[in-house]
Amino acid sequence: MRIGVISDTHDRLPTMRQALATFAREGVGAVLHAGDLVAPFAAKLLSGRDLPRGAALHVVYGNNDGERAGLAAILPQITDGPLRLRLAGVAVVMVHDETVLTPAEVEGADVVVVGHTHEPVNERRDGRLVLNPGEACGWVTGRCTAAVLDTETITARIIDLQPEPEPD
Repeated sequence: MRIGVISDTHDRLPTMRQALATFAREGVGAVLHAGDLVAPFAAKLLSGRDLPRGAALHVVYGNNDGERAGLAAILPQITDGPLRLRLAGVAVVMVHDETVLTPAEVEGADVVVVGHTHEPVNERRDGRLVLNPGEACGWVTGRCTAAVLDTETITARIIDLQPEPEPD
């Protein structure tokens, strides 16, 4: 199974749409959002026709998701992390800020999905894959990224998204 992973979208709809279109082309069976959608209008992309057909959606709050009631009204599955999932036999733990995780919370995880730093991370630590897809928005680093996780090989690849030019 392929899983689309995105984080730190910060209301940047064009790159969110581009990531979701990429995930659809990749044939993902699930989409993970590791927090910082920010506003409910951005959450609508994840609940609507832009989500790849048939893909399950799993979302955790980030530190900039202040309008929690509005987000939960659109995405009732949104939760505080860490969120534990089993996808295609792979144990996944997802949280926005990796620094809040305790060793007990990652025990038994094959993959830890995080966000918050806006920097892509795709590395093995203590026998598990740690994956931060980076920032889809590109506001902090200037690089818009997402990731695709392959549950058969428990590997991921970072995907560069091309933001639309900003108006002058």
